[in-house]
Amino acid sequence: MKEHVNMQLPRKLFKTVSLSCFLFFFSLPYALAETQYVTIGTGSITGVYYPTGGAVCHLINEIKDSEKIHCEIKSTPGSIYNLAGIRSGELDLGVVQSDWQYHAYSGTSRYAEQGKFFTLRSLFSVHAEPFTVLARADANVNHFEDLLGKRINIGSPRSGQRATMDMLLDLYGWKLQDFAAVSELNPSEQAKALCDDKVDAIIYVVGHPNSSIKEASGACQTKLVNVSGDKISSLINTRSYYRNAVIPGGMYRGSDQDTTTFGVGATIVTTTLLPEEAAYNLVKAVFENHGLFVQLHPAFQDLNKNGMVSDSLTAPLHPGAVRYYKEAGLMK
Repeated sequence: MKEHVNMQLPRKLFKTVSLSCFLFFFSLPYALAETQYVTIGTGSITGVYYPTGGAVCHLINEIKDSEKIHCEIKSTPGSIYNLAGIRSGELDLGVVQSDWQYHAYSGTSRYAEQGKFFTLRSLFSVHAEPFTVLARADANVNHFEDLLGKRINIGSPRSGQRATMDMLLDLYGWKLQDFAAVSELNPSEQAKALCDDKVDAIIYVVGHPNSSIKEASGACQTKLVNVSGDKISSLINTRSYYRNAVIPGGMYRGSDQDTTTFGVGATIVTTTLLPEEAAYNLVKAVFENHGLFVQLHPAFQDLNKNGMVSDSLTAPLHPGAVRYYKEAGLMK
């Protein structure tokens, strides 16, 4: 005869188990939501955007008193890709040139058809990015206008450097057919192409010192080229997101004198979809570790907190950033 087994739980125990299961499954989404995962779009690994994103993520992930944010970096073609990725939701944050930040938010230039990116928000600015032309020493390129008829690399599509070069082509009334050859190499390829005599000059919008420029100038005879004149002066005077820039002499072999050009600022942007608390903690992690941050790349050495809050930011500040800046006395 089989022994009867009572499968019925005692009423008190059943209530306890049921309540525990209910509380577990009810609270599970909230437990999972405690950590905000964010991805920041950067640029080529040979540029400054990639280490910039790495520096930001390093500080965010090292927050000791909060585990609310986990930051990851993604190598991308650059500013234009990052803005598209943020708009589509692929990216939460991005490192973006100040000129294309402006045009995306305002719905101007290449964004005229797409329309205003109303939800775009600034967090802070970082390093200056001079428009940089590096030419072979034997290419007879002494000024920007000398590029006509030469073999040039204008950068990969969806990069900020390419978009800025396209702007200059319009400004000068030049067409791609005016050059002997035009390539679309990314930064990791352009130094070798220059020294292999496949191009006469490369164009880059980047913070300095830069590993790609250093690689090329160290491997073959090159020189930085001045980008100045009436058209450039007018550009700076009429567009708030551009500014005068100087690449110090002696930074690269073959360029002993200062190089005059114009430039933009690199900025960290997001959208209104980033929760206020996450934006607050993100900015706090960077600014309360400012001394460490500026040591993470040579391009950051001249950064100061006040400038990071105000320079080159052409989209409104995120409310979470504003909250921290007011608490820290950086804004009224």
